[in-house]
Amino acid sequence: MARADRLTARDLESNFDDNFAVAALCRGARLGRMNTITDPALPPAAEMRSAFLAGDGSYDGVFFTAVKTTGIFCLPSCPARKPKPENVEFFASAREALFNGYRACRRCRPLDLPGTVPGPIRKLMDLIEADPQRRWRDADLRARGLSPGRLRRWFQRHFEMSFHAYARARRIGQALTAMRGGRDVTGTALDHGFDSLSGFNDAVKRLTGKPPRRSGELEAITVKRLVTPLGAMVAGATASGICLLEFSDRRALERQVDGLIRRLDGVLVPGDGALLRALEEELEAYFAGRLKAFGVPLAPLGTPFQRTVWSSLVEIPYGETVSYGQLAARLKRPGASRAVARANGDNRIAILIPCHRVIGADGHLTGYGGGLWRKRRLLELEGASIPPVQPSLIDG
Repeated sequence: MARADRLTARDLESNFDDNFAVAALCRGARLGRMNTITDPALPPAAEMRSAFLAGDGSYDGVFFTAVKTTGIFCLPSCPARKPKPENVEFFASAREALFNGYRACRRCRPLDLPGTVPGPIRKLMDLIEADPQRRWRDADLRARGLSPGRLRRWFQRHFEMSFHAYARARRIGQALTAMRGGRDVTGTALDHGFDSLSGFNDAVKRLTGKPPRRSGELEAITVKRLVTPLGAMVAGATASGICLLEFSDRRALERQVDGLIRRLDGVLVPGDGALLRALEEELEAYFAGRLKAFGVPLAPLGTPFQRTVWSSLVEIPYGETVSYGQLAARLKRPGASRAVARANGDNRIAILIPCHRVIGADGHLTGYGGGLWRKRRLLELEGASIPPVQPSLIDG
């Protein structure tokens, strides 16, 4: 490992053999979308062309590509041979592509609504959340009318790990929380569905890099990929609240997650839970225009100055914007505009801590980790007054 006591996001991929890793989350596997915003703005054409030619799955659901010469429309990640750029046009929804006479690709299946969890699988995931300690066997799955093989393939596609690996990771996450609360290792292993102490020891050490007695000191960070009309996001929660919400294609995501792991002395585990479900519901309502203030508890991690800046960001009303200078003045630090901008950029909880509401002194949009097109779209959704886009300011 790169360090003796902690795993970084990159280390996690090589140490956790169930292939659950931040790197996998960041690749933006097709998990679908929430309800589409009416007439959503598309990213810049150059950005869409680049994403399509690269087969970038993080844009799946953000836009659809249609090929004039074949009459077929696809997801950006479609593995089919790429056509000439001049033969491609882009649509914000599959519906628009269909109304323009295109038919769905049979390889990437853009009409399958990626991310829509089939009813039987959703019920199974609910059972896991209700009883994470339960150890599932193939016979249990067959008794519920589920094919173990098909279930494995579905979880591999959507979570990049098998169903049994997902269930095991949920048990380990619960076990770490129990040990952090003072539960002994042997009792924890037996209470969380492990047949032997040695098996529990091996599973915990693969995930955390530490033996169970030391792993009890770690904070379990439950992570989940969420889907929005602006692309996939990675969310993380501790028992205290939401500590991470970032677009999965943000270049700084791995650094942000590594910093989170260090500050919490934590370990990432996949899962769901009440906090992440509440977040998902609130985000869906926000993007549908029904929610102006989030209620899910937050647990931002940073320096005292950063937390002060982030608290001030939360106080910016929905539909309004401020400049970095105005934000610094509100903090009674009029000469700290650059420090405020850096703290703004270090925010790990996008949208909920609305760093997108901070703009340049001249009223134009300035840098945003998720891309200026997303910043503009968020402000348009909130009804904020913003100037027309300047081509020189468009970024990815």
